[in-house]
This record gives sequence, C-alpha cells and structure tokens, in this order.
Amino acid sequence: MRGIVDSLRLLLGGAPRKQSREEFSDAAQELHAHKALPEQRKERIAKIREELAEPTLSFTHKSFKWRKWRWTSIIVINLMFVVSFYYDVQLVEGALTASRFVGFHMADLNSALQITLAHKQIVINLVIGTVTVGILWWLVGGRAFCSWACPYHLVSEWAEMMHIWMAGKGWIKDHPLDRRMRTVLYVIFILLALITGYTVFESISPVGILSRALIYGGGVALTWVGALLFIEVFLVRRFWCRYVCPIGMTYGFLGSVSPVIVEYTLPDCLHEGECRKVCLVPHVLEMTKKNRAEDTALTLGADCTRCGMCIEACPTGALNFKLRGTGGLL
Repeated sequence: MRGIVDSLRLLLGGAPRKQSREEFSDAAQELHAHKALPEQRKERIAKIREELAEPTLSFTHKSFKWRKWRWTSIIVINLMFVVSFYYDVQLVEGALTASRFVGFHMADLNSALQITLAHKQIVINLVIGTVTVGILWWLVGGRAFCSWACPYHLVSEWAEMMHIWMAGKGWIKDHPLDRRMRTVLYVIFILLALITGYTVFESISPVGILSRALIYGGGVALTWVGALLFIEVFLVRRFWCRYVCPIGMTYGFLGSVSPVIVEYTLPDCLHEGECRKVCLVPHVLEMTKKNRAEDTALTLGADCTRCGMCIEACPTGALNFKLRGTGGLL
C-alpha cells in the first residue's frame, strides 16, 4: 500500500522520497554494501566505460524496437478513424476523445469527466464508453495511452528528438518547470468545467485538436499545436506532457494498479543513468540511482508511460516489462 501511495504522490508532482536505511530490505542493504566495496566500485566503473565506449551497446545505437511498435500503434489507431470517415465504413466513428467502435461507445476518461462536470448529468452511453476504455487501459498500463495511442505524443516525441539534438550542440537549453503545475492545472480545468458549464480543456487539448484535424481536416486550432511544439523544441522539453496535460494524470491513476508494469531489479543495475536520460518522466526511475533502491525488485510508479525506452537504454537488463505479481517477462 505504501508503494501505491508513494507512486500517486509522485504522479501528483511530489518529489521522490528518500527512504531511511531502516526502510531498506536486508537483501537491498547487503547488495548496496557489496557494491560499495572498492573492488566492486572499480569493476562497475570499468563496465560502464566499456558499455559507453562500445557503439553497439550505447543508447544512440539502440534498435528502438519498442519505439517502432509504439509509433506503429499510434499511427494505426488514429488511421482507423481517418479511413473509417473517409470511406464511410463505420468501423470507428467520432474522434479519439469520444467514439463508437463497430457501434459500441468508447470515451476518453478525461473527456468524459469534463463533459459530466460541465453538463452536470450522467449519460448512460458515456458511462459505458468510459468503463470500456478504463478497463482497456487499466489492463495495458494506464499511461500507456500516452505513448501507444496519443497523436500528440508522436509529434511531441519528434520535437523532443530535435530538442535533444540541438541541446547536444549547445544551441539551446532545457528549462524544467515544477511538476506540481500539472496537478494545479488539473484542478483548474475541473473547476472551469464545473463552474462555466463548458469543457474548456477540450478546446485547447492538442490531443483532441490533432485527432479531429486528421479526420475532418485542420483549422486555426493547429496554430496552438504548433506553438506548443515550438516551446518543446526550443524551451521546455516535453512541456505539455510533463507539466500540463491532465489526460496523462487521469490515466496515471489507473497505472498505479495496472497489471502490466515495468520492474527494476537492483542486482542487474550498474547505475550508469542511461535510462533516466531517455525517460519522459525520469522521476519514476529515482530508484536506479546509486544507494536509492530500498528493495532488490521494485515497480516503476503510476506516471510511467510503459514506452519501453528505459528498457532499451539499459545495457544490463535491469528493467523489464512484467505482469504484476508474477515473475514472467512480457
């Protein structure tokens, strides 16, 4: 239970909690002490240097197999809406925020919340759609929606690649913001819907704007999407996803109890930090820092998007997809 509470606290913008040594398991304490031995430290540093010097092991030369699968998933999911509308096959009607799949109602959880608060009534079709989508994303990992279905995530990931490349050249710098800003905005958007009777967030959500633009054609709202991408390329890395988007937070609540997890194993870790360099939400990987893991096997928190980037970046296999409560790899 404490793990879930800490996970949700991180999701809401809290700083990673540094446990006292009394909270560490005996196995973790022994392993940390073993890794601190002079000969073990020298061996670990030598291995890290070897990994970073070998092109086939370095992050920049990874195969990105999970990224390829994710990009394919995002494109296919959103293309279904486009093809269904263009050819009028009625496979998927609507947009990503609210739709019908072969006549069965589907509704994005955050959109459903906004609509319910704005109109102050419960619509049975919306309930059906919300429950269906909620179960689906609970099964695959909550915030997996962000990295496996969201169209803005895809273009934002391209923007992030440009940001990292230019930052590496020294042309720009990242300007991190306070992660608690997302929680504050989450509450503000809820209150705006409740007070004004209008789904304010939906009018500025790049997720809905891009989804509708792909299906029905673009409009002036795409200027807003372009402005967000400009900020993400030149000023704040992953500005929308990390610091603003309430959609990710809504699905994050599901992620705290989802059966699909990313598990970290302390014995396999060299603490080189490659995983944190690529992670959209690096605070969920705090336990990968030296002397921070309180147990030998830990689950990444609710804010994890299950993108698989940390798994690919880790050269020792210390991170893997697993089913909660089992030892089986996915």
